[in-house]
Amino acid sequence: MIRALVLSSLIAAAALPVAAQNAETLADLRAELMRLAQDLQSLRGELVAGGQSAMQAAGGTGALDRMNAMEAEIVRLTARTEELQNRVDRVVADGTNRIGDLEFRICELEDGCDVSNMPITGMLGGAAGGGGAAVAPAAPSVPEAPASNGGTPELAISEQADFDRAKAALDGGEYQAAADGFAAFANAYPGSPLTGNAHFLRGEAMAGLGDTSGAARAYLDAFSGAPDGPMAPAALFRLGAALGLLGQVQEACVTLGEVPRRFPNAPEAAEATSTMQTLGCQ
Repeated sequence: MIRALVLSSLIAAAALPVAAQNAETLADLRAELMRLAQDLQSLRGELVAGGQSAMQAAGGTGALDRMNAMEAEIVRLTARTEELQNRVDRVVADGTNRIGDLEFRICELEDGCDVSNMPITGMLGGAAGGGGAAVAPAAPSVPEAPASNGGTPELAISEQADFDRAKAALDGGEYQAAADGFAAFANAYPGSPLTGNAHFLRGEAMAGLGDTSGAARAYLDAFSGAPDGPMAPAALFRLGAALGLLGQVQEACVTLGEVPRRFPNAPEAAEATSTMQTLGCQ
């Protein structure tokens, strides 16, 4: 059960972008296979209706054998796509359940968090260690906001200003104001290209306040919202480190182990490995 809790964030990283894309691709593939099967049946009907002359023109009785072989292969491929689709569906369902479990566990660690009022986790795609305490890592750099040109989404009129205001509060050590500002930003602009940064920086502000469980939730939001985004390595690393600080060592070890596996070239990969050694991860 405990291992399942931390695996939720990792399942989300894999399932969120991939499951939706694969579902569409597999659906398209099945449709193409059905069309191909229909064309093959139509061709066989024309060949049989054409009589001996048509059969000879197609290469003799071997033509029907080849058609039968192709039809059998189409049936095999169709079954395979259905199998893959079922597998994707299971990953999505399992990932959704696991990330819900982790959110519930973090809520239990937060003061004032009412588990009975937690929102239902949205469907993805529609994503043993020893003792010791984790060492709080240095804050990673945050990518600049995307420019409103070059095909990137343009920001709302007050969007950049609201983000900059919260960022200035964080830079000035006003952690509560920064946490409130980034939370308000994420609620006001859920589809913003800056929302992932806002979740991550809210985690930094919560960490500055000493609210490790709140920081863990914010890092989880940052990672699960964009598991392949520019902040994903840092968010996953900080989530693992926060779990270690909360005493959830086994979950922390599994989470931190995913950083070098998923992002081997990121600076956080080495930091995660070092933190795992501090935690005594096996």
